[in-house]
Amino acid sequence: MTRIDGHELRTDLTLDCDAVVVGSGPAGSAFAAEAVRHGMSVIVVEAGRWFEPAEFAETAFAAMAAAYRGMGGSLVVGRAPMPFLQGKMVGGSSPINGAICWRLPEDVHAAWLQADPGLAGGLPWQALEDTSDALEARLSIAPTEPAIAGQKNLLMAAGAAALGLEHRPIRRNVRGCRGLGRCMQGCPEGNKLSVDRTLLADAMAAGTTVVSSAEVGSITLERGRARGVVARAEGGGQVRIRASRAVILAASAVQTPSLLLANGIGGGPVGHNFQGHPGVSMSGRFPEPVRMWEGATQGHEVIGLRREGLKFEALGFGLDVLAARLDGVGRKLARQIDDLAHHVDWGVAVKAEARGRVRRVRGRTVVTYTPTPRDVAQFRRGLRVLGEMMLAAGAEHVDPGIRGLRQPVRDSAELQRIERDGPTNPARYTAAITHMFGTARIGSDPSESVVRPDFRHHVIDSLYVADSSVFPTATGVNPQVSIMAMAQLCARSVAGVAVGAATPTRTT
Repeated sequence: MTRIDGHELRTDLTLDCDAVVVGSGPAGSAFAAEAVRHGMSVIVVEAGRWFEPAEFAETAFAAMAAAYRGMGGSLVVGRAPMPFLQGKMVGGSSPINGAICWRLPEDVHAAWLQADPGLAGGLPWQALEDTSDALEARLSIAPTEPAIAGQKNLLMAAGAAALGLEHRPIRRNVRGCRGLGRCMQGCPEGNKLSVDRTLLADAMAAGTTVVSSAEVGSITLERGRARGVVARAEGGGQVRIRASRAVILAASAVQTPSLLLANGIGGGPVGHNFQGHPGVSMSGRFPEPVRMWEGATQGHEVIGLRREGLKFEALGFGLDVLAARLDGVGRKLARQIDDLAHHVDWGVAVKAEARGRVRRVRGRTVVTYTPTPRDVAQFRRGLRVLGEMMLAAGAEHVDPGIRGLRQPVRDSAELQRIERDGPTNPARYTAAITHMFGTARIGSDPSESVVRPDFRHHVIDSLYVADSSVFPTATGVNPQVSIMAMAQLCARSVAGVAVGAATPTRTT
């Protein structure tokens, strides 16, 4: 049996394996796929349910209610409360993200090793590159085709070219994409090669069992060693999983530290160093219809300012989300809805310097985070560049989404003034956090990190962390491929093989 549905599990169940993995997203699925190649028996436990492509909701709000943690309403708290989105389903956030694929940038890896040379043995660059090669082949990662890009992506290319900024079609893990614009809801045709349809499917074909709709609450410890986990199934039954070799946490940079804290597992800065890519967006009105809900959800990016900590992406929203962003009532609202086809939204993700924290407060997970003054200055610079690209691409006017600012903006002089003199209060900006890191960071110093360079917990033996919690810093780019690559190095560590061992390429 490779699938156990927690919705149907009303009695207690005990299972045995070599390694139990908490979380089925990019990290958990990649770990499982690699571990079974090295002869390990694996059980993956996932709090969310299975979704088949035909079950994905058509509207964004319905998708959030069904497949997102907290119904898409999770917030970081601080001076500027911001939403962060996480999938709660088999595959984690992979089935409902924008399918954007980046390798770990070499300059980011070099900075990690410069700060902590002890990481070199656990994260060798060539091993990460070779593993990424195999992942790209398995996930059919390739640039977005112009035929399915849609106008919102082609206009970004035109605007970036006019400003002389380096840009490119986004590399995505899709096959047969028809540009339906529904990546954030889940592809109804199954054309996104998310991990549930690839790496986890590979692991299951080799014998891995997936227990879905079961939330892990306890980590079983014996004499300083992790021996398994206990989960509560949606059907009411308790699932006890005994692991003879390792417990692997792959539940995200929010849920992993929360689980450690809930079980009283300290050692190092658990929950500290929460980092991410807070992003702001800008809308613009074009004289001709753009219909931004059509075409590849996110198909183009501007990378010329990446080393400054700014990465620009075309965005794609469903009609319900677009309409919810409008103000006014009655005829004013009706006129805006009638005009939606002419509007486009683009965003900029900031490699922020702010550090937050994940805590447990009265049994609940709380994330605190506030952008620094430099981060807010990056918001302003990013909005200026977004606006200049839109105007250069032919927009009549743009809306920077800054609360209390006179709108619309029609010229670059006003955009420059926003960058120079715009609000310093982060709460004035319409922002959201994507890509979270650092809350169980990897490192050689037990006082500064939670896991060792081989991904093993500094204090608890046989306990490993394989997700973006271990990243020493934010990467400045979309991390799903680097998460998978590092998780596979973690699997080799658990299996006792060299981290540089070759990963077979599978393209079926």
